[in-house]
Amino acid sequence: MKPLVGYDALPLIGDEPLLPGETRQLGFVFLSHEEAVPVMRKAGRFFLWEGRFVGEAIVQS
Repeated sequence: MKPLVGYDALPLIGDEPLLPGETRQLGFVFLSHEEAVPVMRKAGRFFLWEGRFVGEAIVQS
């Protein structure tokens, strides 16, 4: 089992709230780790955590 790694990030959701079950293309700002972006790009997807898993993201570029 691989260790889990986490990075603080802010999703750029705009003016409309992101609703449960909704799919949307949006950006992220990674706050505390410069290595986060290349790690996420290489992984191709990551999970969103807010005290529990709340979503999944697929890297587009």
